Amino acid sequence: MLDPYNRKINYLRISVTDRCNLRCRYCMPEDGVCMLKHKDIISYEEIQKVVKIAVSLGIDKIRLTGGEPLVRKDIVELVRMIAEVDGVKDLAITTNGVLLEKFAQPLAQSGLQRINVSLDTLDAEKFTQITRGGNLYSVLKGIEAAQKAGLHPVKINCVIEQSSDEPDALAVKQYCAENGLQVRFIHQMDLSSGHFSIVEGGSGGDCAHCNRLRLTPTGKMKPCLFSDLEFDIREMGIKGAIEAALLAKPEKGTINLSNCFHNIGG
Repeated sequence: MLDPYNRKINYLRISVTDRCNLRCRYCMPEDGVCMLKHKDIISYEEIQKVVKIAVSLGIDKIRLTGGEPLVRKDIVELVRMIAEVDGVKDLAITTNGVLLEKFAQPLAQSGLQRINVSLDTLDAEKFTQITRGGNLYSVLKGIEAAQKAGLHPVKINCVIEQSSDEPDALAVKQYCAENGLQVRFIHQMDLSSGHFSIVEGGSGGDCAHCNRLRLTPTGKMKPCLFSDLEFDIREMGIKGAIEAALLAKPEKGTINLSNCFHNIGG
């Protein structure tokens, strides 16, 4: 698929839940958020149907996000359902890693190919502060389990405030170098102000070469993370929503006042 700016769109990011088992300071307010009702969340059958139709239109790369995707019940079954769709060449998940030690092997056996894990610091106390209660060592065990399960590459997403030369970022970079991991540095973003940068070591934030659409947990197809535009797959039909999002894809991101990172993914 080509968008109005002749960019090839072959990547669909699917947020499967707005729920998370952490409360990271740059993602959620301290007192939490109002969670979606179960009836409003798209089913696994709907997601598989979206993937099938998206693939028929030119999508071949799928990534599952959240919230935290591993907290959704039977997430391994969803991975299996997507992996069965003929034409999906790249299937990945972005996770905070807290539950990864438990799920890495089943996910790999069900067809997951690779994984991104969020890790902003190797200081256990600071990790707990950033995530408001998270345990660094559970994440490190999850990363190790992912490698043992054969998920490759394992990429580490490290959020930075100003620079990848910050002490925490440098420590994460060294950890990755020593353990055969790929690191990506993501500058803190702000949806409401439109502040974002190109990911160091990745392609996110590079509007000129953007190749993605997004699906929210409530079934809204979005052309851009930094845009309020969205098209309901239940109202318009899946093909109609995809095509509308494709045609509405902006040349570059602006602001998003309708969503938060916890309910759309990063």
